[in-house]
Amino acid sequence: MSKHSFELIVCIVNAGFSQNVMEAARAAGARGGTIVRGRGSANPEAEEFFNITIQPDKEIVLILVSAGIKDTVLKAVYKNSGLPTEGQGIAFSLPVERTTLIKEEQGQATEGE
Repeated sequence: MSKHSFELIVCIVNAGFSQNVMEAARAAGARGGTIVRGRGSANPEAEEFFNITIQPDKEIVLILVSAGIKDTVLKAVYKNSGLPTEGQGIAFSLPVERTTLIKEEQGQATEGE
């Protein structure tokens, strides 16, 4: 069992498919995410290895979840937007050592785990 309370799920999908990722993640228990536009730089060997055509325009979806639902969210995202789909996405998670909540109305930060 992980000592971390939270995990950051990172999904990289073809442009236009981030909403598919978020729909699957929410259905699996995630509350929300952040979408960032990006550009891929894969080489022809990667395309051959994965047997796909890699589109350069990407969307990166960052989803913070409790460690207990990480696997469920990852599976849902892959099923909905993984390599075999039009989104041709990859997803992975990273342990989150510490979180901080910033309360705008008071201007104070509260530390979490």
